[in-house]
Amino acid sequence: MTSDEGRMDRRPAGMLEEEVLAALWAARSPLSPAEVQAELGSLAYTTVMTTLARLHRKGLATRQRVGRGFVYAPAVDEAAHTAQAMEDLLARRSDRAAVLAQFVSRLSTDDEQILQQLLREGDD
Repeated sequence: MTSDEGRMDRRPAGMLEEEVLAALWAARSPLSPAEVQAELGSLAYTTVMTTLARLHRKGLATRQRVGRGFVYAPAVDEAAHTAQAMEDLLARRSDRAAVLAQFVSRLSTDDEQILQQLLREGDD
């Protein structure tokens, strides 16, 4: 395998953390690294452990000792996490108005109606 082929198989930056968070959000109770690994499939156990530890350090997951190991749960809900990511991305752009205009122009009719309602409620 060449280095170019290896790069093509890699996840985009942050995608692994998003996949692990999605597994935590979908769970009804905290998960062990082995349970997260089973949910995600083909990841190495050590990769899952490292990712969970990273999420814990970032404040995105909580952990609780159970026996000799830990179980993990999301520290933020999916909506709050996604909103923060959108806000962070928008803050890094020089023309916020252009970005927002492009975003709104790409919304489905249903999403546009939801956004309009949320904006009206915010004005109240």
